[in-house]
Amino acid sequence: MKKLFTLALTTITLLASYTTFAQEVDPAEIPQNALTTAVPFMGIAPDSRAGAMGDAGVATSPDAYSQYWNSSKYAFTKDRMGFAISYTPWLKKLVDDMSLTYLSAFYKLDKDQTFGASMRYFSMGAINFTDEQGNEWSTFNPNEFSFDASYNRKLGKNFALGVVGRFIYSNLTGGLTNGAGEASSVGTSGAVDINGYYNNDIEVSGYDASWAMGFNISNLGSKLSYTEDEKNFIPTNLRLGGSFTIDIDDYNSLTAAVDFNKLLVPSPPVRQGDTLIVAGKDNEVGVITGVFQSFSDAPGVAGLTPFQEELSEINVSVGAEYWYAEQFAVRAGYFHESKYKGARKYATAGIGLRMNVFGLDFSYLIPTGGSFNNSPLAGTWRFSLIFNMANL
Repeated sequence: MKKLFTLALTTITLLASYTTFAQEVDPAEIPQNALTTAVPFMGIAPDSRAGAMGDAGVATSPDAYSQYWNSSKYAFTKDRMGFAISYTPWLKKLVDDMSLTYLSAFYKLDKDQTFGASMRYFSMGAINFTDEQGNEWSTFNPNEFSFDASYNRKLGKNFALGVVGRFIYSNLTGGLTNGAGEASSVGTSGAVDINGYYNNDIEVSGYDASWAMGFNISNLGSKLSYTEDEKNFIPTNLRLGGSFTIDIDDYNSLTAAVDFNKLLVPSPPVRQGDTLIVAGKDNEVGVITGVFQSFSDAPGVAGLTPFQEELSEINVSVGAEYWYAEQFAVRAGYFHESKYKGARKYATAGIGLRMNVFGLDFSYLIPTGGSFNNSPLAGTWRFSLIFNMANL
């Protein structure tokens, strides 16, 4: 019966996971050593702006969604306060009742200090649990959420730092107990983000321009457990990126952005039997050890050297954004993940509209590198509303 719990939890986690294959791949190229964590919903881009730019957002201009990408950007916002809400149906090709809802807000205390907060709620729809013989046991609606708050401060004219505290809640089985009396439980974790943002105005060939760089170490926190026997890493993550914006004239501007993203969790080693490690390093380690180990523990699979596999763990996001009169935006981007670490590859596109204090954004995801119709990410769209108030 213990296997029943393992199977149930694994099935739900894979269903929720954003590392599900994004397209068909040749069987010989199926990822062989993908990184997995608990609460993978924490890695789903929540907003339509970044979602339309290939999930690039650590160094773009600040908006109400900066809490997720890089909260220190709030220190440079021109608005006194703002809030936003976004909705994303998830994996519609597989299920029709899974979704992510995201709320965020910020308040500028003075010219140097800004507070932010956000909440995300992930609903996985109705799940029917069965026993090992396939008999229906019970029905439950697994759900997960997180709540966080940030403090962000300018440390100079062009540079700011931010820190985020976060609580994570994951209820996948509703406390399901099997016939042997073994019970699952709600998983909880606490985590922090540490991030920074630098921007600078320049002139390029007579045009006004600016560039920015940002970093975000997110979800650095305790492991999460659903049973007494196993603890799972949460998706501790390092994101680095930059952006460049040029004002073509008084009405037209263009931004290009790029993000590099790496999970700071240990790579699974290659084992012989249950215990003997023949390549890589033991991944049953503490959180801080796991962060440092994640840069040098790849075992080397599918003909890759350990160094090549380490490089394959870096995802790349590129995006562009065009604004007309700071009122209408057109966006596009691309996201790339190695075929050995999840195989997600997709193009993105979207539009944005700003009307005084109110704005809306829409994005659409287009899987590439395989059959569009067979991709679980096909048809993914996001819709966001944003409100900025009391311009300074």
